[in-house]
Amino acid sequence: MLILSRKINESIMIGDNIEVKIISIDKGVVKLGIEAPTSVSIMRNELLKEVHDSNKAASVHVDDSILESFYKSFSKKI
Repeated sequence: MLILSRKINESIMIGDNIEVKIISIDKGVVKLGIEAPTSVSIMRNELLKEVHDSNKAASVHVDDSILESFYKSFSKKI
């Protein structure tokens, strides 16, 4: 992990096309401005974890026998 000290209006570059700028510091809260190409996804880490957990829960294996009985009952109605 690289650790840097920056003041307000100072920035760092990540690669050639991502700039992270210190916008303000107030009561221990740092506001960052990030300039990056639209092809670069930027998401807060806690939201990324929430999305990952949600996707994992949605992909839980469903018992095939439940799907089979649903299909049989549905087929009888057609």
